[in-house]
Amino acid sequence: MNHSQTHHQNGSFQNSLGFVLACVGSAVGMGNIWLFPYRLGQYGGAAFLIPYFLFVALFGLVGLSAEFAVGRRAGTGTLGSYEYCWKSKGMGKIGYLLGWIPLMGSLGIAIGYSIILGWVLRTLAAGLTGSLFTVDSGAFFAEMSSAFGNIPCHAAVVIIACALLILGATKGIEKINKVLMPSFFLLFVILAVRVLFLEGSGAGYRFLFIPKWEYLLKADTWVMAMGQAFFSLSITGSGMIVYGSYLGKDEDIPRASVNTAAFDTLAAMLAGLAIMPAVFAFGIEPASGPPLMFITLPKVFARMPLGNVFAVFFFISVAFAGITSLINMFEAVCESWQTRFHMSHSVMAALCGAVALGVGIFMEDGDLVGSWMDFITILVVPFGALLGAFSIYYVLGWKEIGRELSAGRKEPLGDWFGKLGKYVYVPLAVFVFVLGILYGGIG
Repeated sequence: MNHSQTHHQNGSFQNSLGFVLACVGSAVGMGNIWLFPYRLGQYGGAAFLIPYFLFVALFGLVGLSAEFAVGRRAGTGTLGSYEYCWKSKGMGKIGYLLGWIPLMGSLGIAIGYSIILGWVLRTLAAGLTGSLFTVDSGAFFAEMSSAFGNIPCHAAVVIIACALLILGATKGIEKINKVLMPSFFLLFVILAVRVLFLEGSGAGYRFLFIPKWEYLLKADTWVMAMGQAFFSLSITGSGMIVYGSYLGKDEDIPRASVNTAAFDTLAAMLAGLAIMPAVFAFGIEPASGPPLMFITLPKVFARMPLGNVFAVFFFISVAFAGITSLINMFEAVCESWQTRFHMSHSVMAALCGAVALGVGIFMEDGDLVGSWMDFITILVVPFGALLGAFSIYYVLGWKEIGRELSAGRKEPLGDWFGKLGKYVYVPLAVFVFVLGILYGGIG
């Protein structure tokens, strides 16, 4: 075992808590907040949780673990890890070229995500000044999601994310997540408790939790649960690989993966408890995606006592969830470029931000960014995740990745893990890619 690979030029995470919080920060994002609560109610309430938990456990255990392990094994992020996998078959150059696909997926999501986070920042500012409640939320959203309609807040988001990365890769990522992630959970708990006391909130809990068992017999329920689980865990064939490369050899990867999946699921459940009962309490029709967050919820907060305070709480916590995810997307690109072109981490972070902002400014129109995110999340990212799964379990093979997964554990992993990865996880990754195209997006 090559121990020289345990020290990355960017340093390493100090402990497993810092690592898990960084991974949770990457995984918890918009999908947990604006899509999960809606999917849960739409596909059978509590019945949806059965396939969802099943897929989260499977993808967390064999999917996330594999990405962490290959990053730690190769001692580098996306491009180097793919090259490492394929080099074992004498095709390192092919691996390197394939690695650009998931890497461009990370950059592509970062471009769209920055725009949406710009909207969050603008809405938060309006909540702080009180102007959010003096205008119609639909008109407010239409204005900020128009072409070139939100450049200052959009630029601020990119500058904040890049500045945090320039302060230091691993140390910066670890510190920021140790503050932002617990704050996110605390703010959502406060919101969920407040919502509990709203008159009429019971309808929201019924929407979320009364199981409609007949939905388990519908294929769509399983497809949507699988898609939601897959995307929610941030399995992209890129972002989690770079965090794995910053992990010491003494860390238990499967355990860290399970912890990440558990916290990510908790975040999604908390979002459901904070949002849906409030929406139903005021008899507003639930939506999913940006309309839920930027049009429906401001209307809800406007009708709540101390609504402006809770609006600020909500958008701060969403900003925390978003910025920690954005940092991971930028870092995946940043580390690969830094390693490949032998430039400093700070220069690459600045370049990455410049590209994201330079392209994103021309996509601020809501319809444009929607089409862009569809293209990236339906085609590029799932294909990148599939490439990662195939490269790890089929090209590199269980023998080597199994050794890496067993490092840091008291008991080595059995061959069952490799079989689960190869014969269950990889085919499911194919399904996620194909079904995403057929359904026009499943996560």
